[in-house]
Amino acid sequence: MLTAGQILQLIRNGSCRTRKELIEHTGLSRSTITERVDRLIAAGYIHESGVGASGGGRPPSVLDVHAASRLILVADLGATHARVALTDLTARPMAEEHADMRIELGPEAVLSWVREAFQRMLDRAGRPARDVCGIGLDVPGSVDHASGHVIRSFLMPGWDDHPVREAIGESYDVPILVENDANAMALGEWWSSWRGTAALVLVKVSTGIGAGIVLDGRIHRGVEDAAGNIGHVRLSETDDRVCTCGSRGCVASLASGQALAADLGAGSSREVVKLVQAGDPDAIARVQEAGHTLGVVLATAVSLLNPGVLVLSGDMARTGEHYLTGIRESVYRRSLPYTTRNLPIVTGTLGERAGIVGMAVLVMEHVLSAAAVDAALAAAEAG
Repeated sequence: MLTAGQILQLIRNGSCRTRKELIEHTGLSRSTITERVDRLIAAGYIHESGVGASGGGRPPSVLDVHAASRLILVADLGATHARVALTDLTARPMAEEHADMRIELGPEAVLSWVREAFQRMLDRAGRPARDVCGIGLDVPGSVDHASGHVIRSFLMPGWDDHPVREAIGESYDVPILVENDANAMALGEWWSSWRGTAALVLVKVSTGIGAGIVLDGRIHRGVEDAAGNIGHVRLSETDDRVCTCGSRGCVASLASGQALAADLGAGSSREVVKLVQAGDPDAIARVQEAGHTLGVVLATAVSLLNPGVLVLSGDMARTGEHYLTGIRESVYRRSLPYTTRNLPIVTGTLGERAGIVGMAVLVMEHVLSAAAVDAALAAAEAG
């Protein structure tokens, strides 16, 4: 027999919008459906949002997710930025803040700003902390999802094994999800533009290089949470440039924003973007060369995963077509024609907001899952 949480999934995905449709779809009795629906309404998960077409007699009430009843807080942390957002239960943003902030300042300083920004957004929205039902935070490194600790990051000195979940959860007794930033961005782009695609690969090129993979709507993390570490694939045994991981010849040491900035005498990957946008010929040539280099590795990823779309995100996505052109030329040249004949290679549509959107969706799917809803209802009723 379907639980209240499973009934919610039918309402969320649009399979059923009224009590009558739920009865017909599930075969459950009217009294059982009424009991399940009433529990979901009382707990604030759904509400009656209007009336449907009548087949004769009284028009039926339309059931929908009560998006404003609960809130989600999310943070997207990069090597040089921090962005936070407050969203409703459909991942729709209600407030956002952004700051230029270097992740190397360390967890205490960065997470203190995140906690304060969360409170500022709640204060502006006039909502108490008890309305928050879940929190998500992404970082530019590998994460142990069971503990919420950062386990590997070459861009985050001082963060290894830091209890991120505990640090954020001091003021909130809710599920807190910690994720790699490229994974979050990949999920955000998939949700916003590519939900009809079974496989998406996103490559983020900013200070470093990372990739996120979404298969059948789910992030693919790998056995050791290390899937997507494409920046540390070694391409050269003779190149002297040292990567942040300590090796030489990694694709990140040749094609990342940090590598480009060093070659061009710029201060950061964002300054490289400004040079390209200003038409600097050396910057344009170097960026296209970097795209070619990364494309060599991405051609292998295309052969292995056969994705439906390849998305470029991060700072280098703002160089116009220059970095992207280099990627396309290498991927199309090095891949079998039938694997790329219908493969779009594009820049992301969300820009700097991809991580925020992805984290909001990740938390939303977690707190509104059938298992989580049933557990929350049982705990509330027991209390």
